[in-house]
Amino acid sequence: MKDIKIRDVKVILTEPDNIRLVIVKIETSEPELYGLGCATFHQRPLAVASAVNDYLKPLLINKSPHNIEDIWQYNYQSSYWKNGSVLNNAISGVDQALWDIKGKIAGLPLYDLFGGKTREAAAVYAHASGKDIKEVEEHFSRLMEEGYHHIRVQVGTPGFAGYGAEGNFGGERHLQDGPKWITKRNSVPQNKQDYNKKTSKNPRGIEGIFEPKPYVRSALKLLDHIRSKFGFEIEILHDVHQRIPPILGVWMAKEVEKYQLFFLEDLFAPEDNDYFRIVRQQCSTPIAMGELYNNPSEYIPMIKDRLIDFIRIHISDIGGLTPAKKLAGLCEAFGVRTAWHGPGDTSPVGHAANLMLDISSWNFGIQEYSIFGERTKEVFPGCPEVKDGFMWPNDKPGLGIEINEELALKFPHKEREMGGGMLIDRRADGSVNRP
Repeated sequence: MKDIKIRDVKVILTEPDNIRLVIVKIETSEPELYGLGCATFHQRPLAVASAVNDYLKPLLINKSPHNIEDIWQYNYQSSYWKNGSVLNNAISGVDQALWDIKGKIAGLPLYDLFGGKTREAAAVYAHASGKDIKEVEEHFSRLMEEGYHHIRVQVGTPGFAGYGAEGNFGGERHLQDGPKWITKRNSVPQNKQDYNKKTSKNPRGIEGIFEPKPYVRSALKLLDHIRSKFGFEIEILHDVHQRIPPILGVWMAKEVEKYQLFFLEDLFAPEDNDYFRIVRQQCSTPIAMGELYNNPSEYIPMIKDRLIDFIRIHISDIGGLTPAKKLAGLCEAFGVRTAWHGPGDTSPVGHAANLMLDISSWNFGIQEYSIFGERTKEVFPGCPEVKDGFMWPNDKPGLGIEINEELALKFPHKEREMGGGMLIDRRADGSVNRP
């Protein structure tokens, strides 16, 4: 296998469960030897596909797949301007696929190449969301029955749109309670069926109205209810999603301290990093941050100054396993635990990559998990298995996951007029809010 070369690089675009996934497949001069990598940038998938096909692929053909570090550095430097989400996701697809090949050549799962197991399985958290507290409670109870020990909780804000609450698209109260111009400017979906119609036909129609203080009040009521109902034996998490003014975030971090969260996520946007220093001075609420980071200058100061407790990087958004493994080592030196981003728009290939680091990193903290639909499992044989609140590796060589290309092509990306996929809400005065 010493003289093998990269024969072809393919981009596979698939959407088995209504989330656009981008997979890179690298084929070698050995017909049966190939690797898979996640390059999913759900909001800009075609830009990533072009970056791979038009710019990275010509640099890779006939190169040795053994030289992962050299290939990563060459790809990273080749565009001159660096650290963009499109380029980084494209590089990640290539990088993960090369590590998959490396593991297959060695006949070992990647965690063995990364130093071996530090644990048998990775603890995961799932999402309990709902339009009201009762719905969240019901979802929370089901997840507890399924064996989850860590659960993220999100609830809708009455009369407003909001991130992370299933079925919360604004609704009739939104139209009645908001400013009069909202009924003319926005046609707010009443349910998921209407939402799907709006996304495909009327981008303006999917806008909702978000206001920070009503959201914070709803979130605090939810956390108080969950602790009163279920006690403190189970770990709970909450995601602010960088949607509120920083000074309100400082106050919220202090207010949730009594609920003993496992962590409070994305309290501020990356451009407001310095506010984390104020939080550290005023409370001990554990802080998770990072899914929006793609530049080392954003996250290195946060780690070395111990301003966060969990790093939430989206592995493909920083360029794949090569930089993520280095980042995990840096975090260990400063007592920061890993909590790699793992939503539905991290493909099963990406989840498998996350798991390789989870198993081999001593400073692993928690893994976000998106429950795969049956069609996704069929497209990606070898999806990591989750049981009793833990994700288990299958011990196959490389990433341990495959793709059924023929089936994947039966679920092509759907057209979306937004050209995005992220719902952008507005404040009551009409100004754009952070997603």
